[in-house]
Amino acid sequence: MNYREESLKKHGEWRGKIEVVPRVEVDSREKLSLAYTPGVAEPCLAIHEDVERSFDLTRRWNTVPVITDGTAVLGLGDIGPEAGMPVMEGKCALFKAFGEVDAIPLCIRSKDTEEIIRTIELLAGSFGGINLEDIAAPRCFEIERRLIEDLDIPVFHDDQHGTAVVTAAALLNALKLVGKKIEDVRIVINGAGAAGIAIAKYLMKMEAGEIVLCDRQGILCEGDVSLTEAKAEIARLTNRQKLKGPLMNAMRGADVFIGVSGPNCVTKEMVRAMAKGAVVFACANPTPEISREDALEAGAAVVGTGSSEKPNQINNVLVFPGLFRGALDVRARKINFEMMFAASQAIASCVPEGELSPDFILPYAYDLRAHEAVAKAVSEAARRTGVAKIK
Repeated sequence: MNYREESLKKHGEWRGKIEVVPRVEVDSREKLSLAYTPGVAEPCLAIHEDVERSFDLTRRWNTVPVITDGTAVLGLGDIGPEAGMPVMEGKCALFKAFGEVDAIPLCIRSKDTEEIIRTIELLAGSFGGINLEDIAAPRCFEIERRLIEDLDIPVFHDDQHGTAVVTAAALLNALKLVGKKIEDVRIVINGAGAAGIAIAKYLMKMEAGEIVLCDRQGILCEGDVSLTEAKAEIARLTNRQKLKGPLMNAMRGADVFIGVSGPNCVTKEMVRAMAKGAVVFACANPTPEISREDALEAGAAVVGTGSSEKPNQINNVLVFPGLFRGALDVRARKINFEMMFAASQAIASCVPEGELSPDFILPYAYDLRAHEAVAKAVSEAARRTGVAKIK
């Protein structure tokens, strides 16, 4: 099947992937008076007296917006908010299918950081959490940071943290197969945008060994005056050996390659230069950094990609439905590292050790047990770390 052509056809037939369905009947005078006026005045007054009751008396407790400015949509780049709508709708459908979370696409016609922040802050009273999506770096870092500081509901940029959570889950299981510990491995991350930087910071919190980041110009090294502020910060925290030069220099002797960059930038020679038992996650979409077949032929022991057509798809869909389900269930004030790491462990544990293989390191995205496990683990971590309002 040509998925692109068939998807365009289907979108024309569907005319949208989500819809609003009422939870109450309004087919009689009595029912109408309870759901709307005059009865509705009473819950309005109750919320006026205590705004927290909006979580109990409305659907706010279970509703999340999927918000983009359309500047980093999939691998398509800055295509605008309206063009990003099919992706946001799709994400909303996944929220509902895998987490029973009601999600609404919100595509903002602005690239101004302050405008975006202010828009979300003004709308936040309608939602139980905020999911940021496909916002380009470095603007996405500031937007997320400010919203986390200003709001008392969870704010989660899925391109950063969802990617980090599922990548870590895949890595935990891959390292079991090759008999290595995370604290002993050297990891190369190609792509120093939102996802790459978030993965690096996440793995550092997991006490991973040496981490080296690369961008289109090569290895990020402290002291390089050409780096952006975000890249300069991560360069200070990584690459302790002060490696310089092209990606090949980083790949020599590396145990793990994580690609969140662009197509065909890794060669068989680079994979051959890695350590024995190399793990290669080539996740660029739709064309990976190196094909699964070429990576295996060059000696990689475990290969993951971003493609649903290949084994070991490393996909955020394993994260965000269950993560928000768990956070909403306990009315968490924020999503912290402990909650995210609990999600990584839950995802990894959904592949029993007896079934773990080079072709099976992650559960399938449609495995509801995985989403339920994530939700439970996240709720427990939120309670344990004191960010849950519902004990």
